[in-house]
Amino acid sequence: MLKKISFISKTMLFFNVIVAIITLMAYLLPFLAPKWFPFLSVLSLFLPFFLVLNLLFFMYWLIQLKKYIFVSGLVLLLGITFINKFYNLKPTKLPKSENEFSIMSYNVRLFNKFNWNKKANIPTKIAEFVIEKNPDILCVQEYSNLEKTQFLNYNYKHVFKEGKNIIVGNAIFSKFKIIDKGVINFPNSTNNAVYADIIKDKDTLRIYSMHLQSIKISTDIEEEEIQKMNESKTKYIFRKISSAFTKQQEQALLLKQHYTVCKYKKIICGDMNNSAFSFVYRTIKGPMQDAFESNGEGFGKTYNFKYYPARIDYIFADKNIQIKSFETLNDFYNSDHFPLISRLEIK
Repeated sequence: MLKKISFISKTMLFFNVIVAIITLMAYLLPFLAPKWFPFLSVLSLFLPFFLVLNLLFFMYWLIQLKKYIFVSGLVLLLGITFINKFYNLKPTKLPKSENEFSIMSYNVRLFNKFNWNKKANIPTKIAEFVIEKNPDILCVQEYSNLEKTQFLNYNYKHVFKEGKNIIVGNAIFSKFKIIDKGVINFPNSTNNAVYADIIKDKDTLRIYSMHLQSIKISTDIEEEEIQKMNESKTKYIFRKISSAFTKQQEQALLLKQHYTVCKYKKIICGDMNNSAFSFVYRTIKGPMQDAFESNGEGFGKTYNFKYYPARIDYIFADKNIQIKSFETLNDFYNSDHFPLISRLEIK
């Protein structure tokens, strides 16, 4: 049959099948532990790209009126549940009510302690931004010991900091009373998760602020550097990502083990350093709601990487908590991450 079609169609079909197979492999990655498939797990970062390629192939065969449309058509049909993990249409924000509360999560990159960003007074700008948005609960990753940045409108806080030369912390600030708090230290890592039990009206909420192992790929990579990347550098980056994902697996399982025994309603915020198509995401999210999936808009980009709309920061909430709105605040460029804010109400 292939002999009856043109060389161009043969070539397109060949690459279409390759892309389809890779995409189907990527579909399985949320169910495969990175520890056993570390190199393969890197594919989870590129699943949106493969979905777009399949869509282009689908449109190509549709225009050609060829039966090979079924190759990518079937792949897209099987992956329909993945689509709103990286792109959402404009949501309908629910009206405000007296019982709702807001939560913000933000990786502040040590308040620009080492001047990665050349803007002036970034700690002050971040503090002013928080005052402007006025969330009831604030989760901060990569919190530093800068005295200039004090969130004075919070009566309750849980700040955990460690390190000798570089002090790195994780913090939760709250307008509601904190009755208990703690930290989950991740082995062989400077990363961790902190938690606080907060009284909201007649309910107690468990809030987690997580910061999982960083992949450590700079946002400052220039276009020339990417074009000059040779095979050895590419392999090095893949090994680096694979190693980080393996550590993240262990950290995700520790966090899940901790929150599974919690009897309170839970909210998990923070920097996962991994995509929504990963084993780590599936492990931590579990049956909870992803606030972006419920009420987000667009690509939901949370990391300021020039070449890819990476969503690696999240707000998860139990199903007995209503997600009334969610925003990724992409206009606030004072870290390598963007702040997330959500309005919630306990059902």
